[in-house]
Amino acid sequence: MRVWGIVGRKDAGKTTLTERLTAELTARGLRVSTAKRTHHALDLDRPGTDTHRHRRAGAGQVVLASDARLALLEETARPLTLTEVLARLAPCDIVLAEGWKRGTHPRVEVWRGAGDPLARTDPTIAALATDHPAPDVACPLLDLDDMAAVADFVLR
Repeated sequence: MRVWGIVGRKDAGKTTLTERLTAELTARGLRVSTAKRTHHALDLDRPGTDTHRHRRAGAGQVVLASDARLALLEETARPLTLTEVLARLAPCDIVLAEGWKRGTHPRVEVWRGAGDPLARTDPTIAALATDHPAPDVACPLLDLDDMAAVADFVLR
């Protein structure tokens, strides 16, 4: 499985790029998975639900399964690395990992003109996707409004 990161500053459009790139890649027949990193407190469960009661009782993993969807809730003692998260995914052609700014995986930065691009000081960023005049960076520039070109770059 290939892994590409989508990074950028807060409110730069990382989720929008991830969504649009996912649609472009799946339209090309690829199996795409996504992983989202957040620094916010996360709890998808609600007090009083059966799964919440299972977790409170001490279950390390709780699976909620319906006829069309499965959710796995897992307690972790520390933040997981991207590699650890990827190990939990089913096989696919490509994973778009939104928010993991550091690592050895290739990353596309979304930049919309606010602040300095991360790529200016991080030589490991593979490309800058932007809809603003080109900043001075060493990596290739991609047109943020040309999803076919972004997908072509990621698949090369």
